[in-house]
Amino acid sequence: MILDIDLVSDFVCPWCFLGKVRLNRAIDQLRAARPDLEVRVNWLPFFLYPDAPVSGEPYRAFLEAKFGGARQTDEVLARVSEAAAPDDLHFAFDRIATRPNTLNAHRLSYRAQSLGQTQQRVGALGEALFAAHFQQGRDIGDVDTLVDIATATGDNKDAVRAYLDSDADTATVKRMAAQVRNQGISGVPFFIINRKLAVSGAQSATALGAAILQALG
Repeated sequence: MILDIDLVSDFVCPWCFLGKVRLNRAIDQLRAARPDLEVRVNWLPFFLYPDAPVSGEPYRAFLEAKFGGARQTDEVLARVSEAAAPDDLHFAFDRIATRPNTLNAHRLSYRAQSLGQTQQRVGALGEALFAAHFQQGRDIGDVDTLVDIATATGDNKDAVRAYLDSDADTATVKRMAAQVRNQGISGVPFFIINRKLAVSGAQSATALGAAILQALG
């Protein structure tokens, strides 16, 4: 049996990183009971900050302007860290210098899927992008950084660079993100299970597992 999950996310959304970790756990638990299940996760683009400058901007200054100051920002980041700790997910917000534009990161994810790369490689790329931003403090809007990340997950360095240096699939990725918003999805992560059941937010692995079982019927 095939299980299709559309994962709508952005690589600069900490709740999306947590949501993917919890989804992985839910899938692992489900596979233990249903070894015949083939799971396909389709990554869909969402621009949390569509106005992000192409070259990025200072991360901390942006957060403080968004949340109303240093203290409020620290409180928000602490809540995210506390929520993720039980899932063994640790953020290094202090290492993040740049709020990147994620268009090229989404293009990279789209390319991997459109080329028919394995679910394992597509998933590894997505999780590497999250980790690079939130745990390593790397600028995932930078082409050199993206080439390194893709190469480390098994892609061809020259092919990835040539792709990112072009405008291939830029219009497609932007159109996909617009279609997602036109469907009424205004927050991420957002999961669409077997095209018939939607789950919003970084729900627990237990809640995601229950939703998957419901969708499987």
